[in-house]
Amino acid sequence: MVIVIGSSNIDLTITVDHLPARGETVIGHRFVQSFGGKGANQAVAAARAGAQVAFLSKVGMDANGTLVDHHLAGQGLSHLALLRDDQAATGVAIIVVDRTGDNQIVVAPGSNGRLTPDDIRQHATLMADSKVLLVQMEISMETMREALTLAKGLGLITILNPAPAGPLPLDLLQLVDILTPNEREAQTLTGSSDMAEAVHLLTTRGPGTVVVTCTADGALMSHGNGITHVPAFLVDPIDSTGAGDAFNGALACALMEGTPFETALEVANAAGALATTKRGAQESMPTKGEIASLCRSGTRKVRLA
Repeated sequence: MVIVIGSSNIDLTITVDHLPARGETVIGHRFVQSFGGKGANQAVAAARAGAQVAFLSKVGMDANGTLVDHHLAGQGLSHLALLRDDQAATGVAIIVVDRTGDNQIVVAPGSNGRLTPDDIRQHATLMADSKVLLVQMEISMETMREALTLAKGLGLITILNPAPAGPLPLDLLQLVDILTPNEREAQTLTGSSDMAEAVHLLTTRGPGTVVVTCTADGALMSHGNGITHVPAFLVDPIDSTGAGDAFNGALACALMEGTPFETALEVANAAGALATTKRGAQESMPTKGEIASLCRSGTRKVRLA
C-alpha cells in the first residue's frame, strides 16, 4: 500500500490568454471550482495508477471541508483518514492557466497547516501495511518530519515532493529516499539554474535518489550511477496543473508494485505527461491503462555527458 500524507484543497481555476505580470490585471475566460491539494492529488493519482492508497489529511468544519470529504470518499482510496478542524477553513488554491497550459498558483493552506505530529502518531497504524510514504510541503515541517521518521523506522520507501519549495534541513533530507522537485524547486533548494548541477548538489545532502521533473524536457535522475535523462513523452498539453502530482503518485504506485526504479520513472513520466492533456488537477489524473498505453509508445533514457 502507498500512504500519502498531505494537503486537501478546493481549487479555483481561471483560464487566461497570458499569465499576469507584476501589477497587471488580465481578463479571464473560464472559471472552474474543483478539488485539489498536493496530498489529495497525489493520493488520487496513485489510486488511479493502480495502488492501494491510504490518505491522511485535515480539512475545516466548513462547507468546503464537507465537499472534500464527500468527494474523496468516492475516489477509490483504500483508507481515508480525513480529520476535521474547527479553528481554520479548508485550504484553497487559486490557479491561473494560460493558453499554452502554463500556470501560476497561490495557496491559502488553512486547515492543512494544522495537521500535527500528534495526528501522525495517532494514525501511525496506516503505515503498518504500507510500502511507500509520499509527502509534500503543504503541511508543516514538524508534521512532515514526524511522518518521515516513523516511515523510515518501519522500513518504508520515503518520497518527498518538495513543493512548494522551502528550506530543508539536512537531517530531514537524510530521512528521504527519493526527492522529486521540479526545475524551479530544484533551483530554489540549491541556488543553481543548471539542473545537472542541482541534481548533484541535492544528492550530496542525503537523499539516495533525486529526480528533477523538467516539464517538456522529461526528467533528470541521479540514482547511484551519475545522471540519467529520461525524455518526455510527446503529448498535446492544455493545462499543466497537477502534472507533478500525477508523476509522484504514479511513481509511488510503481515502486509499491516492485517495479525497477528506471522503469518506474518512465511510468511516472508518462503519467505526468497525460495529466497535461486534461484540465484541472484530480480530474486530469490518468488511469493505469492510459499510462500503460502511453508507455508502450516507447522512450529511451539517454546518459548525459
